[in-house]
Amino acid sequence: MASCDRLRNFRTFGKKVMAVGRNYRALAAEQGNPVPEQPIVFMKPTSSYVTEGQSIQVPLGCKRLYFEVELGVVISHKCSQVLEEEVDEYIGGYCLVLDMTAQDFQVNAKAKGHPWCLSKGFDTACPVSDFIPKETIPNYNDVELWLKVNDVTRQKSSTSDMIFPIPKVISYISSYITLEEGDVIITGSPAGAGPVEPGEVIEAGLADIISIKFPVKSS
Repeated sequence: MASCDRLRNFRTFGKKVMAVGRNYRALAAEQGNPVPEQPIVFMKPTSSYVTEGQSIQVPLGCKRLYFEVELGVVISHKCSQVLEEEVDEYIGGYCLVLDMTAQDFQVNAKAKGHPWCLSKGFDTACPVSDFIPKETIPNYNDVELWLKVNDVTRQKSSTSDMIFPIPKVISYISSYITLEEGDVIITGSPAGAGPVEPGEVIEAGLADIISIKFPVKSS
């Protein structure tokens, strides 16, 4: 099992970012979408990571860039086909993540029945915080997420609104894809996701545990 000190560098050696879409009840209701029967899973490349001190870059040709704040789970060691009751053994810690989405890219791709990898995987599409030790969050089933744009609150919710809680998400993904040390699972966005423009600043936090801030710039 990876040590906490090693996991602090998860961004440098983790191989993938697995993500879950439409995983908050309020978001599904807000968007008029049905509640999914199983987790909706997609991936973001680790090349999309960006950290504080850097900027979120609007991808070339994007006219509608959306923000989504999410809790990330950092995997401690290799696992496959994990039972829900065993999941805690494979959680090494956490991180705060922005799942940036080129929303116009995604809508156009879906309308044509095409994959929408570019809408979620462009460079700087995954702003991420420093590593959060596991013991810092004793109850991942009820922790607050918030996001502000130019100091105006746009998202504020709790992980208690998740449709599929973390044990279900990790067990489900690991049934098909082996998870490895340093991989990150981002667990879905609460209601309030919306557009952001170049020149604006996104600030997000996990309760009062950690916060991140990123300026948005044009390509």
